[in-house]
Formats: sequence, structure tokens, C-alpha cells
Amino acid sequence: MAIEINQQQPPQEVGLSRIAVSETHGEDSPYFAGWKAYDENPYDESKNPSGVIQMGLAENQVSFDLVEKFLEQHCEASSWGNKISAFRENALFQDYHGLQSFRKAMASFMEQIRGGRANFDPDRVVLTAGATAANELLTFILADPGDALLVPTPYYPGFDRDLRWRTGVKIVPIHCDSSSNFQITPQALEDAYNNAESMNIKVRGVLITNPSNPLGLTIQRSVLENLLDFVTSKNIHLVSDEIYSGSVFSSSEFVSVAEILQARNYKDSERVHIVYSLSKDLGLPGFRVGTIYSYNDKVVTTARRMSSFTLISSETQHLLASMLSDREFTQNYIQTNRERLRKRYEMIIQGLRKAGIECLAGNAGLFCWMNLSPLLETPTREGELSLWNSILGEVKLNISPGLSCHCSEPGWFRVCFANMSEQTLEIALKRIQEFMGRRRSQHRETVFGNSSFFRALQNRKQKRKKKFSKIRRP
Repeated sequence: MAIEINQQQPPQEVGLSRIAVSETHGEDSPYFAGWKAYDENPYDESKNPSGVIQMGLAENQVSFDLVEKFLEQHCEASSWGNKISAFRENALFQDYHGLQSFRKAMASFMEQIRGGRANFDPDRVVLTAGATAANELLTFILADPGDALLVPTPYYPGFDRDLRWRTGVKIVPIHCDSSSNFQITPQALEDAYNNAESMNIKVRGVLITNPSNPLGLTIQRSVLENLLDFVTSKNIHLVSDEIYSGSVFSSSEFVSVAEILQARNYKDSERVHIVYSLSKDLGLPGFRVGTIYSYNDKVVTTARRMSSFTLISSETQHLLASMLSDREFTQNYIQTNRERLRKRYEMIIQGLRKAGIECLAGNAGLFCWMNLSPLLETPTREGELSLWNSILGEVKLNISPGLSCHCSEPGWFRVCFANMSEQTLEIALKRIQEFMGRRRSQHRETVFGNSSFFRALQNRKQKRKKKFSKIRRP
């Protein structure tokens, strides 16, 4: 007797919000695909020496030993000891303003990084769980769904998620290219603004990263001056993401928008907002510490109200307040970190040059902007993706292709150098050098060894040689 199987209809799919089903999270980018490839086959010197080396992560590990040394020497900063009352006070602390001691220490640290050329009021420091939260929170405050921010290209791939996904705000690119070292020109600004207007999109502000991610380059004072004039003339905002300000190889090479405002006696400052974080300069991404510093009272008030969704734990604030209040530690850390980053930058630049690869001249950050355009089979996005796949699959290096940063010129790649040991960086450079050697050999074979033209030419030479040898015989 046959057994009847009751085949149930698949359940009807339950609907989700527009945000949940939106593709604007940006995680279909090669930037995140490279991370996945690394996670599946991570390099390890002893356990997996042929694995993928992560060069797509902008993380600062070159000075982490200084942080560890401070904690070893100041145990009280990371523990409560016998001070039960202090533990109770911080465990029950819920003020959205954050610990006053930490906001004061953060403002002081931001001043130190800028060489004392700009002042910051602790009462204007709004704490957030990292720069990601700070940028999204500011976007919520400055723009409505459907409005736009102008962002110069190439830009950090995560902005597609941070600025757009949950806010519904659009990004309109300010196209910058190598002819101006990717600096923002007045014409590029006007073109981007006019492009948005032609699409009936309301522009609410310009967002920049200074120093630039992915370029590893500071923005010139004249460009900042022009940006301030531009946003004032259009009556829009300027957001300056300065999370790499302490990772400039020399303090004098960095100009903060805060310095420009101070020189202008804070005229039109209500439209300017600065984002900062301890994830890059201090190498503490796991602590999730970011700040918004705004010159606009309403923005400060609103940001503080909204920060309830993105608070930093009291214990983290307590530890970092102690660390950043130690002037001897901060001065030594800032100077040593700059020197180590410069040394690491020079190491990767020299290694790439040895392989025949040039980079944009940089002066900041945890990465370099590498030019592989001569290797492209075709000067297109497809050609760049093909080369990126070869480097990821064959060389086992995860680097970030320029197209994930919306670069308008194919062939540029962001390469991180501070998230690994010098030994691992040497191995990565050796892999690149060997890859370039193979590419040059393949190129010679394609041009000379495998071409039908070359074979025909060789045959003709051999025939002529035989012919002349017969004529010369006695």
C-alpha cells in the first residue's frame, strides 16, 4: 500500500521593512568580499603561511605596545581595586553627556594632535560608539531622506552603508582625479552640486575625510578655505571626518578645519561639524569610541539626545579618561606613533617601488594609494576587477580596489600596512614582487614568444639565414 506524503506549501514570506531589504548597505562591494576571502583563509606565520594576508583593514597596531605599557604601569585605570564606591558610581552612571573627565580629556587630546593650533570646548564634545555612529548620527540630523551629501571621490567604502543605508540620504560624488592629486577643485565642487540640482536632489552638506581615506593624504589649507566659502555660499553644512588626524607623519602637515574657523574668528562656524575617534590614532577600534564636535548649539543638543542609541560604557570612559589625562603618555604616544607610521609607510613604498609600482605621494594614514593601471588588460572597471581577483586568488593579498571607493580612474588600489607586523609586511611585499615578476615574464612572452607575428618573423629570419649561407658557400 502506497504511503501518501502530505507536501505542505512553503510558508508565505513575512514582509520586512524597507531598510531591511534595501541594497544601500553596500556590503555587496569587493571591499567586503575581500574581507570574506580573508576570513575563510587567514594568513598565519606558522599555521597557515600560504593564507590570505589582510591588507584591506585600516587598523593601527604599530604602537599598541605603548598602550599596553601604560596599562601595566597604571593598573588603577582599568580596575576599581578596593574602591567599591567608585564602581557603584560608574556602574549606575547613565548621563548621555558622558563622564565630564573623559570629555575634558578627549578635547585636550584633540588639541594636542593639532599641535595646540585649535581649541576644543569639552561641553561641545558628543560621545558616540565609534566614528561610524557619529557619521550616521550627523547625517540623520543634517538631512532628510532623499536629500544628499556631496562626498569627494575616492572615498571610504563604508560610507555607502554609514551615510545612506538607514538614513535614506543619497551620496552625490565630487569627482576628483590624479591630474590634481585627487584634491577637491572648485570646478569639481560646482559640478557635483549642479549635478544634484539637475536630478532635483536637495544638497544638505559636504562631507570630507581629512586626512583622506583612501588616499593617505592631508587636504591643503587653500582647499579647506575654498570648501568653507563654498558651503557658506550654498548655505549648507560641512562635515570634516578627522579620525586620522593623529596619524599624520608630521603635525605641521595637517590643517584641521577647526584651525581655519579659529583664524576666521568662528564666522559661519555653525555649519561646521568635526568627527573624531580613537579607533585609528590610538588603535582601539574594539572600544568603539567616537565623538562629534559641532559649532552649532542645536546640533550638539540633538546629537546628545540621539546618542542614547550609541552610548559608550562608563568603564571604557573611566579607563580612557585616565589614559588621555596623562600628558606624559599622550605626548610620547603621539610622537612615537607618527615616527613609526612614517617608517612603515616608507617601508611599503620602497618595497612597491622595487616591484616597479608607484603610489600617490602620501603623508598620513594607515595605507597607501597604489597605481596598478599599467597592469590592466583593459582600462575599465572590469579590467580592475579582473586584476583584483588575480591578486586576491593568486597572490593571496586582500587589497581594496579603487572602484569600491568610487574612484573614477581604473587601476588604483588602497593597501593597508599598519595592521600587521613588519615580518608579515615583508612577506606581502615579496608576494607582490614575485607577482610583478611573473606578469612581466608573461607580458614578454605575449609580445615576443607567443605572437604569430613573432613566430613568422623568426621563420623569415631562419629562411634568410639559410639562403645567405648557401650563397656564401664556395
